[in-house]
Amino acid sequence: MRNKFPVAVHLFFISNNQILFLRRYNTGFEDGKYSVVAGHLESGETVTQAAIREAVEEVGVVLTNEDIQIVHVMNRKSEEERIDFFMVIAHWSGEIVNREPTKCDNLKWFPIESLPSTIIPYVSHAIQCYEKRLYYSEFGW
Repeated sequence: MRNKFPVAVHLFFISNNQILFLRRYNTGFEDGKYSVVAGHLESGETVTQAAIREAVEEVGVVLTNEDIQIVHVMNRKSEEERIDFFMVIAHWSGEIVNREPTKCDNLKWFPIESLPSTIIPYVSHAIQCYEKRLYYSEFGW
């Protein structure tokens, strides 16, 4: 039987050696922990289209395909098996603001070398892989 994986995108907004985090709130998943801008692919949507959509929905900025650099892919086991794409976003248009205050209660930049201890574990793992230039990993198996 073939598996049908949920696919998600995770955006590492990086500026001045800092990475943007949002603290999850009222979502039912890892609330109170920091993550990055992220979301699931919708039907008929490409990975880059999902990244562009999530950037607008969550932090109100506009991306182009050229702004997106895929830096890591993770095969992850959580409640179900998943595929996650992690992308560096170094350029965008507009000002970053919290567009989902019912799902995020804090939007904050942290130095990459001094990240908070309350990051969702698989996101922390992906950041470590990015720093080591590892393009693929498996997590939670």
